[in-house]
Amino acid sequence: MYKLKAAEWRPQHFKWQVQDNVAIVTLNRPERKNPLTFESYAELRDTFHRLQYAEDVRAVVITGEGGNFCSGGDVHEIIGPLTKMDMNGLLTFTRMTGNLVKEMRTCPQPIIAAIDGVCAGAGAILSMASDLRYATPETKTAFLFVRVGLAGCDMGACAILPRIIGHGRASELLYTGRSMSADEGKAWGYFNDVVPQAQVLQKAIDMARSLATGPAFAHFMTKKCLHQEWNQTIEQALETEAEAQAICMQTQDFTRAYNAFVAKEKPKFEGN
Repeated sequence: MYKLKAAEWRPQHFKWQVQDNVAIVTLNRPERKNPLTFESYAELRDTFHRLQYAEDVRAVVITGEGGNFCSGGDVHEIIGPLTKMDMNGLLTFTRMTGNLVKEMRTCPQPIIAAIDGVCAGAGAILSMASDLRYATPETKTAFLFVRVGLAGCDMGACAILPRIIGHGRASELLYTGRSMSADEGKAWGYFNDVVPQAQVLQKAIDMARSLATGPAFAHFMTKKCLHQEWNQTIEQALETEAEAQAICMQTQDFTRAYNAFVAKEKPKFEGN
């Protein structure tokens, strides 16, 4: 079986660390509030794609350096060049950014976002495409595409955001481009919790480590079903979950859990 050691990867456009089966992606252009470039978009897309083969990663944390999460596409390195591209070039770019979201949603590992400060544009999309989100009181999240003359339907926002916070709230954010406060985000179910700045990254890492010690294959099936069942009827979803659960019942982790219960011990999951 084709496997990769993620701890050995050396991305060029963001920080990468793997420890205790948790990978940490850190956007690290703090002087510009961690904007994305053509190259960092592509490298993030490729990294999340490769995670399906990573035997040493069971959960992922994504965060930003220097008190901000991500300010979106770099104005000078992306926005400027886009105004000069033809339609073929523009479609190549927008499909590539959409593929980043697709890889985040289909990679097997749960993704936990630790969000502080500015979380805007494509940065807001990165948080949206994650599975869990932790913010600080200072976090401002804005799907601000309309403020630069673009539609709110970018990188899956019109499909994913309403499922998280509801159609009406998503519509307001996508039409106006205004910032969603941390308190609003928590009340609306966008953020799982809001914690002080000094604690947000550790909060995300602790959750990732907790998930990483759990049944990795079962977590993958949960994520797959959460994504796959968006477009299914209840009857189809019930069949999808019946098949998924039956497959999980064949894993060694399921047997380990039963044996631990019988022995009155805590199960030690190995991910298979």
